[in-house]
Amino acid sequence: MPRSTRNSSAKGGPVTLSMVAARAGVSPQTVSNALNSPDLLRPETLERVRRAIDEMGYRPSRAAQMLRTRSSKLIGYGVRPSPPGTTAPVLDRFLHALSEAADEAGFRILLFASPPGRASLKGYEELLDQHRVDGFLLSDTDERNDPRQAWLAERGVPFVAFGRMWSKRQIGDWVDVDGACGTDAAVEHLIALGHRKIAFLGWQRGSGLGDDRADGWQRAMRRHGLPTRGRRAQSLDDVDAARAAVEPLLDAGATAVVAASDTLALGCFHALRERGATPGRDVAVTGFDDSPMAAVLSPGLTTLAQPLEAVGRECVRLLLARMSDPAAPPERVLLEPTLVIRDSAPAPDA
Repeated sequence: MPRSTRNSSAKGGPVTLSMVAARAGVSPQTVSNALNSPDLLRPETLERVRRAIDEMGYRPSRAAQMLRTRSSKLIGYGVRPSPPGTTAPVLDRFLHALSEAADEAGFRILLFASPPGRASLKGYEELLDQHRVDGFLLSDTDERNDPRQAWLAERGVPFVAFGRMWSKRQIGDWVDVDGACGTDAAVEHLIALGHRKIAFLGWQRGSGLGDDRADGWQRAMRRHGLPTRGRRAQSLDDVDAARAAVEPLLDAGATAVVAASDTLALGCFHALRERGATPGRDVAVTGFDDSPMAAVLSPGLTTLAQPLEAVGRECVRLLLARMSDPAAPPERVLLEPTLVIRDSAPAPDA
């Protein structure tokens, strides 16, 4: 079999920028522009150079790029520990989507441990000093008095957050999923099924993310003139806690429960089965996040899927824009989740 020449010349050595220039019939500077400033080239020239790069398998020297551009092509992402007994499927899927989007833009994600509170700032400072990361991606922005945004902004470090700051003062760029829009859509779906006694099972009040999802339920209920008093319960994001918390709602005659997460919805499933009732048939249940368990539950859980691929792309886009123009006004992007209908709250004609 002929030996592949990808990443190497016909003589076995590395492919150089000059060799790519000769292949494309342009100067080495034109190849450099194609890699670093493609907007300077005519479309047909850029296409010819890129085709030569792909055909020859040329990969620029990372060290040389850093010297020329002072860019490490690294985005720091602090990973926070999940509470005991919980999983983080949403953030796992988001990290995969983010990594793909960053890779397409020529960047890599550098993970590091990031405990809550001011202790997390040490990791950010070390990465800036030792690895010269180009910017940061933040998540878990629901923490009260989160110091990260202000600390990074004061130092002029580019960053973008997956999630809003749940305070009056908003700092920096962010991308978030409209939780209120999602639970509003869940209520509309349940009303179309004929439900009027629709309860909400959420997290403790004061959680920005949880209150946002509760607001959508309340907004839709009021729009249809349906009462909400006595139809909201709060719980830790834990199956057993949710099973106990939903009991008063079921005792009060709720025919449907909108849960703020799939974990809470699973607790509702358990509470119904302990009563000899069947989710979907006796009491409709909806969740939020479309976690892996949602599709394998019996019955399948109707839930709201977050557009994590779009979130990842938008985070990278905003971060690159911030790197390019540090003085630009902050940009905030709010994306809508999608209702995934399964048997726990089937389609109206099911």
